[in-house]
Amino acid sequence: MLDREDLRKFITDLAVVHGRVILSSGAEADYYLDLRRICLHHASAPLVGRVMLDLISDWDCAAVGGLTLGADPVAAAMMHASAKTDRPVDAFVVRKAGKAHGLQRRIEGPDISGRRVVAVEDTSTTGSSVLTAVDALREAGAEVVGVAVIVDRGAGDAVRAAGLPYRAAFTLTDLGLSR
Repeated sequence: MLDREDLRKFITDLAVVHGRVILSSGAEADYYLDLRRICLHHASAPLVGRVMLDLISDWDCAAVGGLTLGADPVAAAMMHASAKTDRPVDAFVVRKAGKAHGLQRRIEGPDISGRRVVAVEDTSTTGSSVLTAVDALREAGAEVVGVAVIVDRGAGDAVRAAGLPYRAAFTLTDLGLSR
């Protein structure tokens, strides 16, 4: 529980940026959650990995990842944290579109075909980014066992409506924020 509380403090101290913003969903908000500020921070990134692994500890999966850029540092933190456990996971990156050169892969990293994976994201408001990743993962032959985010901004209903389990390490209420 200490890791979770430490991570919550990093989020509220470093990642909550107050001011009027337009979110990727198109919605307006009075604050922005810049979770890259904690996912790429030397002290909080290990916490991200441990907290997110704990969040999905009862899900059987071999790899984690999602749509670039929000998911990349989350998946990397989880991969690194898992390397010291008896349940290591690989990480992967889902491109927004397929590559037109090289191997022309949409999903980078170890092959996920036939593997159980969890789609991750730093934060999600509508679920559209993570569900785009889910579609690409299924197209590549992965079995998506669930979706996990650091902070839920409201995407849970959309993800569950798509037939997937959904978990968030933190809600807006946990962080003292409103929708």
